[in-house]
Amino acid sequence: MMNLKIRRREAGFTLLELLVVLAILGLLAAIIAPQVIKYIGTSKTQTAKVQVQNVVAALELFRLDVGRYPTPQEGLPALVTAPNSATGWNGPYLKKESALVDPWGNPYLYKVPGDHGEVDVFTLGSDKAPGGTGEAQDVGSW
Repeated sequence: MMNLKIRRREAGFTLLELLVVLAILGLLAAIIAPQVIKYIGTSKTQTAKVQVQNVVAALELFRLDVGRYPTPQEGLPALVTAPNSATGWNGPYLKKESALVDPWGNPYLYKVPGDHGEVDVFTLGSDKAPGGTGEAQDVGSW
């Protein structure tokens, strides 16, 4: 009978032990969570930079085949679906139309002739407004 009481007392954790473990987990979450959120924000910006370069490369292939960049009316969808006026189109130059959407869910903006080159491909970032810093910064092909 004495052995049974001793085993029951040693079988589980006390409330104090559980509270200490929860406090430690809370502190770790408080320290790590802001770093993870900061990393996620910069990763969207980095993703946008890579995607913009992919769209620009597709535009160059379009120009080699058709002899010109897509018109403002045709826009970037001309990289996925052949426009009627594009003789020599040999695409699709991008596999999916989702490649024309930035990490924040907005379509990439396209300007021909561009302000910074022959063509500009850009996104206004998370705030959808010119300028900004961090995740809200503009990301462009220039």
